[in-house]
Amino acid sequence: MQPAEQPAQPGTLYVVATPIGNLRDITLHALDVLRSVDLVAAEDTRVTQGLLAAYGIQARLTALHEHNERTVSDKLLGELRAGRSVALVSDAGTPLVSDPGAHLVGLARQAGLPVVAVPGPSAAATALSAAGVAAPHWLFYGFLPAKARARRQVLEGMAAQPWHLVFYEAPHRVVECVADLAVVLGPHRELTLARELTKRFEQVVSLPLGEAVAWLEAHGDRCRGEFVLIVAGAGEAATPDEAEARRILHALLTELPASQAARIAAGLTGRKRGELYDWAMAGKSDRQREA
Repeated sequence: MQPAEQPAQPGTLYVVATPIGNLRDITLHALDVLRSVDLVAAEDTRVTQGLLAAYGIQARLTALHEHNERTVSDKLLGELRAGRSVALVSDAGTPLVSDPGAHLVGLARQAGLPVVAVPGPSAAATALSAAGVAAPHWLFYGFLPAKARARRQVLEGMAAQPWHLVFYEAPHRVVECVADLAVVLGPHRELTLARELTKRFEQVVSLPLGEAVAWLEAHGDRCRGEFVLIVAGAGEAATPDEAEARRILHALLTELPASQAARIAAGLTGRKRGELYDWAMAGKSDRQREA
């Protein structure tokens, strides 16, 4: 027996997941809602219009993105209070997961209005399943800071975590991001690069962090598309002492050559100079880019 359609209900905010690439990945429930809501709040109306057109849906659209989120959310709250239904969508995947919309959802919940999640595609979940990660626990961070120094500081705080780390990254920053992952977390951890997920040129590759920059730069197409990066956890070998040694080394590298920084860090931490030098050299190309 085919399940009945589930059209939008008055005064309800629907948080609707949309495809991350393959338009066939949209759910039947999402289509029911998008066909019947009074208004669709979209991160980019042009992107959402393309999705709606593919399914013959005509809808009233308004833009809700990071630059106008608070102003538009107040207006949409008025629409909901007047009994109109609203669907919130991002350009791809599940809204609020590294995408705008949290302010609107918060306002609706505070006002006692119904908020219904319509689940569906998520780039992080898709990448984890394609990577075959067997570990039961993982930490999702989303996009790391764009500035190298801030990015390294964030990574230093996660260096000793035993769980897999999951990040999003844009194509124009993926090389420098991966270089920082190698220098802060170490070149021997396994990295899974998942790009263009569910699209024609989808690619999922696993390799040591220390080899990832060379792999990306070996072919121009490898830096195209949005990325999910999955880094193996620290495991038993990564102790708080190691994390502290890396922190000291990275601080010295901002002012000193790799050999001198490794020598001083060895004296301060008691770790082998050669080991520290290897860590420093794994990130030297990124230091040059930052300079």
